[in-house]
Amino acid sequence: MAVMNFGGVQENVITRDEFTLEKAREVLKDETIAVIGYGVQGPGQSLNLRDNGFNVIVGQRAGKTFEKAVSDGWVPGQTLFSIEEACEKASIIMCLLSDAAVMSVWPKMKQYLTPGKALYFSHGFAITWNDRTGCVPPSDIDVIMVAPKGSGTSLRTMFLEGRGLNSSYAIYQDYTGKAFDRTIALGIGIGSGYLFETTFQREATSDLTGERGSLMGAIQGLLLAQYEVLRENGHTPSEAFNETVEELTQSLMPLFAAKGMDWMYANCSTTAQRGALDWMGPFHDAIKPVMQKLYNSVKCGNEAQISIDANSKPDYRVGLEAELKALRESEMWQTAVTVRQLRPENQNK
Repeated sequence: MAVMNFGGVQENVITRDEFTLEKAREVLKDETIAVIGYGVQGPGQSLNLRDNGFNVIVGQRAGKTFEKAVSDGWVPGQTLFSIEEACEKASIIMCLLSDAAVMSVWPKMKQYLTPGKALYFSHGFAITWNDRTGCVPPSDIDVIMVAPKGSGTSLRTMFLEGRGLNSSYAIYQDYTGKAFDRTIALGIGIGSGYLFETTFQREATSDLTGERGSLMGAIQGLLLAQYEVLRENGHTPSEAFNETVEELTQSLMPLFAAKGMDWMYANCSTTAQRGALDWMGPFHDAIKPVMQKLYNSVKCGNEAQISIDANSKPDYRVGLEAELKALRESEMWQTAVTVRQLRPENQNK
């Protein structure tokens, strides 16, 4: 385990150099790993484990997702089973179902959590708010987590490119004394770049804050606000979209992703630099109270309860599709369709 300096703060991280793939295989050589759920994280994690040489099976209910698993090479009766059968066969149960699905499947899953097994999550939601989810694990198993900092699609894509997606890891319960090695071996096995230490509670609160904040909710709100102001002041959809979204995603994000915001600023015009430096303060001051309100709502469990209540409604999927349809059909994102078609790499296709 290496101690790294992050902005002046020391943190523990684990890299693939110090905990190699060969070591991970040795740690898990006698384990049967069952990936439960083949939705968002399931395909990426299970396929990476399979390609890395681990003994992995998949548990999935019948339906379109089951058929997707078959198309990915999982063989019914050999490496693809019902959720119950996979849980029974496994020594490590990787619960990669949606938060709502975990709650519905938990009573069936729990009976297979026999002494010495490991229960793995990639999100701290079910355990952190188990007074609301009902997911209280027995005391004689390991409860562990590896949470990739991105989608399962990104995890798989980066793995195929020879790269790794950073992940956090946590140990909630160490019954066997092997929880740490099991956790890190799984983290390396699924293709993590490096792993940094957290807790279930910290992961859950930071994850929900990020999704509602800068990763999804806040970024859509910010982009839409700027787009609307430009449109309301006479700018065309193409101009408003390019100045709001296209330049951000196609030009500037790669710059600050590579070397930081200061480097991106240094590679922009002096006019852009001055304006950015002058206006970042007012934006920060306006946004931080909203972010604090969001964090408080997450930490107290309010956001978890909203999610549980919404996902429990029988018509939730219908309502969700209607909301996503409205987002998709908004002028800004319909403009995006045309702009993407006009990118050089998409022309003449």
